[in-house]
Amino acid sequence: MITLAYSTCPNDTYIFGAWAEKRIPAPEAEIRLMDIDELNALAARGGADVCKVSFYAYLSRLEKDYELCPAGAALGRGCGPLLVARKDFDKPLTEATVAVPGMETTARLLLNFFSPTGPQTVVRFDKIMPAVAEGRFDLGLVIHESRFTYAGYGLTCLRDLGEYWENRTGLPIPLGGIAVRKSLPDEMRARVADAIRRSLYYAKTHTDELWPYIRRHAGEMNDDVIRKHIALYVNEFSMDLGDEGRAAVERLRTVLGF
Repeated sequence: MITLAYSTCPNDTYIFGAWAEKRIPAPEAEIRLMDIDELNALAARGGADVCKVSFYAYLSRLEKDYELCPAGAALGRGCGPLLVARKDFDKPLTEATVAVPGMETTARLLLNFFSPTGPQTVVRFDKIMPAVAEGRFDLGLVIHESRFTYAGYGLTCLRDLGEYWENRTGLPIPLGGIAVRKSLPDEMRARVADAIRRSLYYAKTHTDELWPYIRRHAGEMNDDVIRKHIALYVNEFSMDLGDEGRAAVERLRTVLGF
């Protein structure tokens, strides 16, 4: 049995739901669901055989022990993190306190790529918007479905950092990928990629059957937001990174200075 870890976000539960519920031929797996910052830390201590991680974390410290699976990635256009603030925000960015979803998230790398800021503090991704709305931070770096809901907290978008990346590089933004432990046998690593693709195809053709699993892990998101989330983050790169996806990851490596 292998350990398979991914997030509770709808794009991940959509992609991996058929595997988790044993609806497809796939390696037997112990399933663990976590926040992306927790997933990065889990992979860093070798706690999973197959793990969703941010590309930042993969390139900075996971590449020695894990290879990047060509399937299952969150990468695309128009899907990057947003820098949000209350409508009365008027500080220079360099003096602003910022709530970020993780120090090793691609979102934080993109923020630093865009501009230096004041102190950055890790806050769980779904708690960032309330923290900014309540005045505990000047700015919030929001990811996932938060790009659809931040206005409901009275916040405004200062910068779409995915758009900034796309304009600067001409490439899609690489957010997160699937890291597979290199010590697994070659045959098992191939089976993992095949299982992810089978699971994704099953989700595309049997969405209604998987909806209870997706819905169960989606917290307070309504169905419309869940569908928008999946439509935004699950795309052709999720089935296979391809040449353009790999080029985007290598561009990110350049930004990191590796």
